[in-house]
Amino acid sequence: MKKTFTINISGTVFHIEEDAYEVLQKYLVNLKNHFGTSEEGKEILADIESRIAEIFIEKSESKQAVITIELVNEAITIMGSPEDFNDEDEAESDEQTQLTEEAKRKRRLYRDPDHRVIGGVCGGMGAYFNMDPVVLRIIFVVLFFVTASAAFLAYIILWIAVPKAKNTAQRLEMRGQEATVKNIEKSIKEEMNDVKESFKKFKQSETYDKGKRNMEAAGDATYSLLKVLLRVAVIVIGVFLIISGFLGLLGFVLTSVVGHSFVSDWPLVWSPDVQVPGFMSHFVEPGVFTFGMILIGILVGIPLLAMLFVGTKLVFRYKSNNTAIGLTMVGVWLVALVTLLAVSVGQIGNYKNRSSFTETKTISCDSCSTLYLNLGEDKYENYAREDFNIDNMKMAVVDGEEVLLGQVKLDIEKSGNDEFAILVKKTSRGKTRELAKESSEHIIYNYYQKDSTLNFDPYFILAKDEKWRGQEIYITVKVPEGKAVFLNDNMVKIINDIENVSNTWDGDMVGKTWVMKPEGLTLKE
Repeated sequence: MKKTFTINISGTVFHIEEDAYEVLQKYLVNLKNHFGTSEEGKEILADIESRIAEIFIEKSESKQAVITIELVNEAITIMGSPEDFNDEDEAESDEQTQLTEEAKRKRRLYRDPDHRVIGGVCGGMGAYFNMDPVVLRIIFVVLFFVTASAAFLAYIILWIAVPKAKNTAQRLEMRGQEATVKNIEKSIKEEMNDVKESFKKFKQSETYDKGKRNMEAAGDATYSLLKVLLRVAVIVIGVFLIISGFLGLLGFVLTSVVGHSFVSDWPLVWSPDVQVPGFMSHFVEPGVFTFGMILIGILVGIPLLAMLFVGTKLVFRYKSNNTAIGLTMVGVWLVALVTLLAVSVGQIGNYKNRSSFTETKTISCDSCSTLYLNLGEDKYENYAREDFNIDNMKMAVVDGEEVLLGQVKLDIEKSGNDEFAILVKKTSRGKTRELAKESSEHIIYNYYQKDSTLNFDPYFILAKDEKWRGQEIYITVKVPEGKAVFLNDNMVKIINDIENVSNTWDGDMVGKTWVMKPEGLTLKE
């Protein structure tokens, strides 16, 4: 038993014996070496393989039959080998004539796709009967009128029934020529030569020259149009940069000098009544603020100036040392940025540490069994700004001067003795704990006693020239066991999470009397 292989030839699968496979492979390699790897050679090889597959199918008893070495040798004999047709001589011519005479008996009818007007039927019949296809077309037209369109029906039937010559082997068979290697090569070379000759004639024709001139003219027009559009786009971008840079510089200068009055209607901009220098003076030193504004001016101004510079250069196209100017502006901008960051870090350091200062005072009221807590008059109600609120700090403008107000927080706890007492804890931040404590001592807060009533100011204020450092005040009223406090309704503004036995919310504790019992602050029945 011989070993078999499964191969694919021109899209058809065959089973072939090992010795037959070796002979066929050697034959195909010789053909490939002869015709080369050009496009023309590849097309010849493809048609040869297609013809070999047809021979195997014709000579085999069934599609499942194994291809033997005898069948391979027979196919090679039919197709011919490269050594058989290196040069054409008289002997080959006589042999070709003999093959041609024999092949005439083996013609097959195909539709000719290379000489078709509609479906290639007349072209294929002309090749089959060795007639001029034009004569056949005339006959079909005449029969169309004579036979009342029966010829048209016959043409349609032939168009459907007759296969199209798809490859070189079928086109040779259509003309009565044997599909040998020599004929396939000759046919493809003739087709290639026809294509080259047609293209050569086309390049030499007046139509080609006229089309080439039209294409060159269209290309030049397109280039000119794109050049004009690009120039217009550059000018539009330049004008946009000029306008944006100019308006940006103007708005920045007016914002800094006038205090936002020019841009008061712009979104995301502060109210025009808030003056930047006056506002910032509550947070940083005046000298630091001025220096910072200069740095910000550089950081904002240089990009805006760059926009003006680039815009004018795009529009007016003047020459300048762009590299030197650009590097200088970038260098100044980077120095300003680093300096501003360093100054900002230094100012942020003012909030690094927190410290407190506590004042304790005993309430002189020996006969008081109930202490009444009341919120004093809000002296700044008509002066406070509604658009300024930072960490429960408000700003009031009194006689043209800005005053920072802070809300106090009040709690009630059990006293350690038999006397009422008030503990006022003032806290603040600073660069060091000492500076933070000093800042807390400068917080101004007042409350006063009248008989059994304590009146608390609703706000604490910062001393003049004192900077905001997150100041806060916590007030604790110490109540002895067995005594009570009464919370006036207005105390709801400053009481802060007072613990009581019934867990009553701060807002519900006002207007009531609360007794300090061992278990805690209890509502008086």
